[in-house]
Amino acid sequence: MKIGILITGHPPAETVSDFGTYATAFEALLQGHGFTFESWACLEGEFPESVNEADGWLVTGSKFGAYEEHAWIASLEEFIRTAYSHEVPLVGICFGHQIIAKALGGKVEKFSGGWSVGRVEYHLEGHQQPVPLYAWHQDQVVELPDDASVVGSTDFCQYAALSYKGKAYSLQPHPEFTSEFFKKLFAARKAGLPRAALDLAQQSVASDQTTNSAVIAESIADFFKSAASS
Repeated sequence: MKIGILITGHPPAETVSDFGTYATAFEALLQGHGFTFESWACLEGEFPESVNEADGWLVTGSKFGAYEEHAWIASLEEFIRTAYSHEVPLVGICFGHQIIAKALGGKVEKFSGGWSVGRVEYHLEGHQQPVPLYAWHQDQVVELPDDASVVGSTDFCQYAALSYKGKAYSLQPHPEFTSEFFKKLFAARKAGLPRAALDLAQQSVASDQTTNSAVIAESIADFFKSAASS
């Protein structure tokens, strides 16, 4: 099964030599599930010619807001709607989570409650225990599309994971972030964080607690395989 990765952001240059791009991070996350991968740099105006160039699509995170008026964001929304209407499975992470919601009729905005940065425990459908993952966002989905069902949340982020009738699945946190990458990311981008978010992120950097990205990798892989076979 071929997964197309739609790149909507780049990691800091300081992290690339050790950790690669966001595309390679997702390839590493989903390794061992029998997928092949190809990526397109959407934020640079590069798009697949057809939604059928891959068996499933994954939209990455980004520093941009889903509500910003960039030509590539409008093009991405149109691509998402076309893929959805053709029932080509979609997965979105962080910005990807938000842009899928917006493209399908939801609303995204800069959250009045501020930032979520660091290790967060998410209550996800199908899991008895909270699943710890890394978060890095201020924007949130604040109104759901008609087709969306909530399958994950926290007290801070009400719509942290969404399912769309078996055709799309999206998450606000970053399962592709390892602890080593998060530490490098924090070092590179901490200057842009407000005090409260900076303190919480610093606690995550200093902590030896792990996350559980493997659980989410299984969920994403299962979604792609089941959606493609239905």
